[in-house]
Amino acid sequence: MKPTTYTLGLVVFVAACGGSTESLPAPFDPDRDYEPDVDAADLSAEITNELMPWPVGATWSYAAETEDGTETIDIVVLAETYDVWGVAARVVRDTVLVAGEMVEDTYDWYGQDSRGHVWYLGEDTTEYENGVPICNCGAWESGVDGALPGIVMLADPQVGDVYRQEFYEGEAEDYAEVVELDVSVTVPAGTFDGCMKTRDRSVLEPDLDEYKYYCPGVGNVLVEEGDVRVELIEYSGL
Repeated sequence: MKPTTYTLGLVVFVAACGGSTESLPAPFDPDRDYEPDVDAADLSAEITNELMPWPVGATWSYAAETEDGTETIDIVVLAETYDVWGVAARVVRDTVLVAGEMVEDTYDWYGQDSRGHVWYLGEDTTEYENGVPICNCGAWESGVDGALPGIVMLADPQVGDVYRQEFYEGEAEDYAEVVELDVSVTVPAGTFDGCMKTRDRSVLEPDLDEYKYYCPGVGNVLVEEGDVRVELIEYSGL
């Protein structure tokens, strides 16, 4: 059986309702044609959003106890960029191991616009079973086969904002809602204040229901799905 993995949402048809209307994309509507509110020329590989700060060389390590064993997730911001959708996007590598065995290895591509929104432009992902690559399930690239970028972090998130995080119709249609601000979170890496809590769902997988916590100057520190907690263990380079 393939182990269950819990993604950190580095992982979107983008949208929002509520908050500052001057800086937010159009309201999220899963039944409406999607057009991302961004131009490729306005995207930069420098990711400085305080709730998702990704300077080159920064690393994060997470852990969770699952029914298949201890899951560990390591994230590193690479110096390289990847040309996608007319953008030289920042590359972030995300590796997932369960009980010490590789189950997923992903290269994600991101850009930040002049308003401060962080956009997700696609991913090159490989899934493993018994240490052997078995598929590139979930891989997608903006501009290819109708796929389009989505937002993974708003510039000025407000409670009630809803935004599409990725859009590859029938393959990748995750979205998130800001449910709480100014939250305090304690994980092995420390106690963090002024954090944002989101609820992450999927148009394609109605049973997917995660809560994620993003803290200033650090980014994602915790993911909750049912009884499973994916906690930040340590981070560096920020």
